[in-house]
Amino acid sequence: MIRKVGLSSDVLYAMGFGSIIMSVASWTLSKKMEAAGIDRADRWGIFVGEWAPAFFALGSAMRLEEQWGPAGEPGELSEMRERSRTAMPV
Repeated sequence: MIRKVGLSSDVLYAMGFGSIIMSVASWTLSKKMEAAGIDRADRWGIFVGEWAPAFFALGSAMRLEEQWGPAGEPGELSEMRERSRTAMPV
């Protein structure tokens, strides 16, 4: 489904790093601009920072799908498996 939207693993990794940067930015902006104090700034930073692991996990899953394809395994690996099942000449 993610591939149909047009997102690649590189885009998802970039979104993960962007989430880390946005976490620091939201913490800094909230700390300076809101009168609510550092507690609210910490909550904003943590909230946005929690997105990064999800983007990195989706990026890893997408990278595996890009490498292995929808069938599940590349042609080279299946050939190697077939050769390993036959008897080796001595």
